Amino acid sequence: MSQQLLSGSSRRGEREGMKVGKASRGKKQRSRDTSTTWSATKAARAAHRQRADSRQLLQDNVFMRTMMASNVSNRMMEMRTALHHSTVPEQHRENLAFAMTLGKQGMRRPWPTGPVEAAQWQIRQVLHLLASAEVLVISPAAHAAVMAAAATLEPSDVATLDKDRDIPMPAGLLVLPEPVVVENRGGSLSDIGAFGWQFITQDQVLPDAQYPGVQLTCFMDRDGPVQPEAWRLAVAKARATGSPLPPLVPDGIYGLRADGALTAESSERHAELSAEHRQLNTFLNQIADHHALPPEEGQWDGGRIKDTYDDFAARYAFAFWRLAAQGVTVLDEPRESVKDGPHGRPEAQSTVRDVRVIRLAHQVPAQRSTDDNDGNSRVYHHRWTVRMHKVRQWYPSAQEHRLIWRGPYIKGPTDAPFLVGEKAYSVD
Repeated sequence: MSQQLLSGSSRRGEREGMKVGKASRGKKQRSRDTSTTWSATKAARAAHRQRADSRQLLQDNVFMRTMMASNVSNRMMEMRTALHHSTVPEQHRENLAFAMTLGKQGMRRPWPTGPVEAAQWQIRQVLHLLASAEVLVISPAAHAAVMAAAATLEPSDVATLDKDRDIPMPAGLLVLPEPVVVENRGGSLSDIGAFGWQFITQDQVLPDAQYPGVQLTCFMDRDGPVQPEAWRLAVAKARATGSPLPPLVPDGIYGLRADGALTAESSERHAELSAEHRQLNTFLNQIADHHALPPEEGQWDGGRIKDTYDDFAARYAFAFWRLAAQGVTVLDEPRESVKDGPHGRPEAQSTVRDVRVIRLAHQVPAQRSTDDNDGNSRVYHHRWTVRMHKVRQWYPSAQEHRLIWRGPYIKGPTDAPFLVGEKAYSVD
């Protein structure tokens, strides 16, 4: 079983009896607004406010510590069970379980004495991230391109990540234009509203080694589209006990190796490592179908993501970083002017300038439907569907293959709003 590909995620609690954690995993989707206009300026203000409020509410939050301790406990139990059925010698299993979870996230030995100590360390990590990260918002079109690119990725693709080459900044908080609804292990739902990352050194065993890595944190949207009764009760209880949940709730914490470890490996070795990753997570999921492969061509239409192998966060982050490095997306400032009124103060203008916006570098001209060739040209009122094709491009100067994407391709008139699932966005 490969240690390179294991995420080390801090899972949301999902066991019966872990009511706080289970609430964060078992949310049922509610309906979304049918039309919302996305604005870079509004998104920048909201992201700045979410970061500030989350930093404040995470400090000494007993409720969050309990929730995250439950997640650590569940994840360690999963890993111990998996290792019990593996060929790893029994005397190394406990040490390896810690390395595959907390060591991957950047914790250094000695390992914690219990889940509460581990949760306290994780909260310190999240607070450091929120304090140091550059805040980014991503336009709906750029987000759709990242989602489509992520759909094409194999687990071994992510292991080619090189932090010095691929990642534009050492710490970032990327706030999405709308939460992504993810179907987790066992069919429960959650909604991801933001991703955060910071550079770390991973501590691994068998053999003992430290690797350059990235700590990737998923943040659920406390007030997002997935709101079951148990979650609403948990939010209300936390508020009533004086420990209200932050608007960005830290959920899964992953560790990605980021030294380009698999860049020079053969295609056969890539396939082997991807299969190992799927087999392990299939066991953890208690799901039998571990032969499914990602499509060669990816697209995303705003639907729910089925995260069978617990790697959506890693695939999204990898695609986001690589598309930025490839020049498919660009980083700039909000273009809208800050209007007079409560948000027209100088401090409000500074807040907007402090947040960077990710946009598509070039809007690809609208693509005609193949059905249009019959002479009955259709009239479209929205833009929709982003398709990406993954390619391993040889770079002679670096003497290595790098993963790039062809596309994106967007159908519909260039001046029409962008349709994502149930929402129509105006893309700047």
